[in-house]
Amino acid sequence: MNVKLVSLTKSLVEEKELSAEELIVYVARVSNPSNQLNSETSDKLIAYMVKNKHWSPFEMCDMTVEIVTSRGIAQQILRHRSFSFQEFSQRYAEVTDFEAVQLRKAGTTNRQSSSEVFDPIIDGNVEASRLIENHLKESENLYKSLLNAGVAKECARFVLPLTTQTKIYMKGSVRSWIHYLQIRCDGHTQLEHQQIALAILDVFKTNFPNISKALEL
Repeated sequence: MNVKLVSLTKSLVEEKELSAEELIVYVARVSNPSNQLNSETSDKLIAYMVKNKHWSPFEMCDMTVEIVTSRGIAQQILRHRSFSFQEFSQRYAEVTDFEAVQLRKAGTTNRQSSSEVFDPIIDGNVEASRLIENHLKESENLYKSLLNAGVAKECARFVLPLTTQTKIYMKGSVRSWIHYLQIRCDGHTQLEHQQIALAILDVFKTNFPNISKALEL
């Protein structure tokens, strides 16, 4: 898993370059033009907007991140429909890597959750981790054999497991990112997805310090 910042909305207003957070404050003061470039009280204005749920200014700026994860977790990420996505194409390019598989016990109170890490014995004498390692290698070998035999990538990819690595570019407004982080940083999110959200949160805090403080992220 890996996350990194790709782009942030920036602007040039009256020959002054504004950061994404500064631009949010600027547009929020549309009815007070003489004070739009005043940065001294930006933190207070942002705190006021968050407290009173004035979200429209937060839609004026976008952030794009690059996410490397498994196809299984990518399916969860792509469900956030307020974002725009561009994903690595298994029809166009050959798959080369798999994400690590961590085995956890099934949760006792939530059918879709998991608990502590373990490595069960399968069929009486083999660690599950070893069987998974063999399975992934066999899947990879079969996939490459199909390609070498002339099978199209779009067909050969069907033998690959959900842990196959993919790359996504995910773009959304600051408002969308706030909603995403509030949901996906929560402990009820699948651990692999939660780790991605927490990494994005670090990027968000660096670039939107006043918003993060107001939201108590």
